[in-house]
Amino acid sequence: MTNPYTAGGRTAPKWARKRYVLPALGLAFFMGVGAGGEDSSTKAEAKPLAAKAQPSATVTATVTATPSAEAEPAPTVTVTETETARVEVKVTGTVTAEPAEEDHSGGGGGGGSVYYENCSAARAAGAAPVRIGDPGYGGHLDRDGDGVGCE
Repeated sequence: MTNPYTAGGRTAPKWARKRYVLPALGLAFFMGVGAGGEDSSTKAEAKPLAAKAQPSATVTATVTATPSAEAEPAPTVTVTETETARVEVKVTGTVTAEPAEEDHSGGGGGGGSVYYENCSAARAAGAAPVRIGDPGYGGHLDRDGDGVGCE
């Protein structure tokens, strides 16, 4: 037997000391996790950590301009002359567009010898809105394809 009071070497190897220290550290870790965990009953009573909004004092400085002692320049007078000219116009006849040789009806079924290049021409002729089957109807006049052109 060896004397425990002697200053001689250690009796237990280093790994033997770890048998007690490591399990104690693990136990302390799990107890800390358990103590720090949330309880579901306290969630309903939890209060926000952010500070409540409170009115604060705002200082605003207002500067008003004072009238200066400088004199304003006198207003200038502007004279404008206008002339009126009278023009006479004599309309001798109305020119209409000839129908094109190609079929521009777009399969719309419009018949007759009338062709409107655009909706402005159809409105000018008093034919707008143009429906399928009416003279002058064309697919190019019906943007949404519902059978009524220049609506």
